Amino acid sequence: MNALLGTGVWVFVAMTVVIAGAAAWMTGQALAARWRPAWQLAPCAALLGASDRFLIYALFDGDLLSVTGYLIDTAVIGCVAAVAFRVTRVRGMTTQYPWLYAPHTPLTWRRREEEPRGER
Repeated sequence: MNALLGTGVWVFVAMTVVIAGAAAWMTGQALAARWRPAWQLAPCAALLGASDRFLIYALFDGDLLSVTGYLIDTAVIGCVAAVAFRVTRVRGMTTQYPWLYAPHTPLTWRRREEEPRGER
């Protein structure tokens, strides 16, 4: 596992999932709250992945130039950011346009149907 991640599993979990994952969550929320397009998650995740790889190298003597480690770190960070983006976007759509949309699941919303009108 060290060869694949460029570090130990516990370092990966602590640095990538917990610390960089929290930064990715806040990044996804910030982009969605300001109505930015979803493609902006990719460069943010790439930069967070590079900073995560550097911190693993500097603090835990991990492999700085591990390509697979960087790709796995960036993929995990990108997934966390994408989920945060979608959750925040659903919350924004359903609170800003409550007459049009209702929450369906944490990651989706549905269009509200017109109220049935009674016969007059």
